[in-house]
Formats: sequence, C-alpha cells, structure tokens
Amino acid sequence: MIRLKEVKTKEEEKAFLLLPWKIYKNDPYWVPPLLEDVKFCLSPSKNPFYQHAERILFLAFKNGEPVGRIAAIIDHNYNQYHQERVGWFGFFESVNDPNVTKILLDAARRWVRKKGMEIFRGPVNPSTNETCGLLVEGFNDPPCFMMTYNPSYYQRLLEEYGFKKVKDLLAYEVNLPFADEPVKKTEGIVRQVNKRYPQLTVRSLNIKDWDNELKRVQEVYNSAWAKNWGFVPMTEAEIEMMAKRLKPIVVPELVWLAEWEKEPIAFLMLMPDYFQVLKHLNGRLFPLGWLKFLWYRRKIDRVRAVTLGIKRKFHHTGVVPLFLFQSSLILKRFPYQRLEFSWILEDNLPVVKLAEFANARLYKRYRIYEIEA
Repeated sequence: MIRLKEVKTKEEEKAFLLLPWKIYKNDPYWVPPLLEDVKFCLSPSKNPFYQHAERILFLAFKNGEPVGRIAAIIDHNYNQYHQERVGWFGFFESVNDPNVTKILLDAARRWVRKKGMEIFRGPVNPSTNETCGLLVEGFNDPPCFMMTYNPSYYQRLLEEYGFKKVKDLLAYEVNLPFADEPVKKTEGIVRQVNKRYPQLTVRSLNIKDWDNELKRVQEVYNSAWAKNWGFVPMTEAEIEMMAKRLKPIVVPELVWLAEWEKEPIAFLMLMPDYFQVLKHLNGRLFPLGWLKFLWYRRKIDRVRAVTLGIKRKFHHTGVVPLFLFQSSLILKRFPYQRLEFSWILEDNLPVVKLAEFANARLYKRYRIYEIEA
C-alpha cells in the first residue's frame, strides 16, 4: 500500500532530500547534488524566490520506505508577468511505479487547483531561472553543470499520467578547440563589425567591480529575455542571491560583456562543469569536501555556455560573432575539451543556428510538460 505525507518534520525533510540516493544508487551518470543547495532552493525563509512564491512538499511511502517525492509550486510573479494561472511541479523523483507517480502528481495537482490555478506544468526546480526540464534524450553522458538528469522511465510515467509536451529545451555539444573553418569565418565577420561599429566593444568581467557588473548583467538579462517563453524577471534580491552563490566559482575570463559606448547591451557566461567535481563529493562540502573540490576542479574538461543575452535593438550589430571569436581565443588557455550550449529553446532558431555554425551537435533534449490543473 502506498501512503502519501506532506513534508512537515525535520525527519521528513531529510527523507525528501536523501531520496535521490536511493533512486540513482546504481546509475553511473547521476551527479549527487549538494544537499545545502537543495535545502536552500526549497527554503521559504532563505530563498528570496519565495518572497513571491509558495510551495508544498509531498513524500510517498511504500512498506514504510520513501519511494517518491514532489514539490508543488506557485510563482505569483510568473503568473502576473504572463497573465496565466500556472502551478508547477518540481524536485520530482519516483521509483518505476505508475501508482506512486499518480499519487504524487494527484496531490500536487490538487493543491495548485485549490489555489485557483488552471494549468499544471513542469518540472522546474523551483523555477525556469533554476534547473528545469525532464531529460528525454541523451542518457549516455552525465549532465553538465546546472542541468537536470533523471531515469529514462520518467518520460513514460509522466506521459502515461496524461502530460503533454509544451516546450523542448536543447543542449548542443562541440569539441574544443573550435574547428578552423568557423573560426576563420568568424574572424572575417569580426573585422567587418569592428570597422562598421567602432563604438561596440567586448570585454571580460571585472571581478573587482562585482556589484556594478552585476547591475549591468541584470539590465541586459531583463531586456534580452523579456519575450522568451517561460521567462520571468528576477527580483533584485534573487539576482543578488544568485550572484552570491556564483561568485566563488565564476571564472571572470569566461564571462564577457558587450557595450555600446558605455551602455551594456549583451553578455555571455561560460561556466566550468563543476558537476565533474560534485561527482566526488556525495552531496557534502564538509568536512573534506572543500579539499576534494580544490583537487578535482583542476581536472574539469568540459565547460557550459550558460547564458547568452542581447538587447533586442542591438541584435543586428554582430555581437554574437564577437563573442564567438573572443571565446575561441580565451578557451585555448584552458584544458577544456568540450563545450555545451544549453539550454536553448527549440524554437529559438538564431541560437540554434549559432550552435550549428560552431559545428556543435544536438546531444541532449529536455522537456517541459503540462496538463490541465
């Protein structure tokens, strides 16, 4: 018999957090998340996301053992921005049992419906500004930093429940260094761009001017993605918290800002694949995790292009070739052998064409599902 419980006690919270270690026990590609990071993402008192959102957690038990979990989430800022009534689910894990999945999804769906939501969508953990999407293609390789991973049977469980695809998120990969042909093509374009737009410059992030750089990035971010599917502006508190979390691990040489005279108009951020480090930490930085982190970070051989944003009125200026050429030069200084472009909306054709121009191949696909609440 399957029993459902709302997570309320410390003991239940611990069971919620540790369930993935049971689900992925024999999976060589799973990367254990840092438990403190997951706790932060779920914490209404610490995560500024919950200043405009609410959530509830459920655990499913069978024979007294946890066998599934889910979070139901309502982001009021998202609904106001898009003029929708959407409830989300996230942090979903389950054994391969449709009955467990049904009990979990029914509970989460019922909760958002009682809150007046009309659409039930996911997975997101806990929003599209964090990790999101269900992996549906590309199970023969570990996930890259800040991307999701799940057993292949999750797709069947969700679709048998009745979920339909609403959007696919794509991940492309290319070997490094970049092939000579696209680099030479880009070099020619860059010469033309520099000649035509001398007021356009590209530079690396200035870590010593972190607070002001952060404001520049936020300005570009909220403008560049404003009309993208699933976008919701981050609040000042969310931007500051994300910056605080990323600052210790960001590599300034791998973050570029484009400016039109003094106005920030675009940025590109690459991040080392720290999942290759987390693989060895088993969810904990202490007591010896930091030493392992410092040791294994030297062995990272993959980097991820996390964000590329350009203010819409500057799309014509040739910023993308400048970024591509700059990255082709800088990445030669690092030991990375692979670059992942992710995630890219399936209908964001300009960015898809950019990845293909760099000779990248589509190698992973993630999916957002929805059903009537």
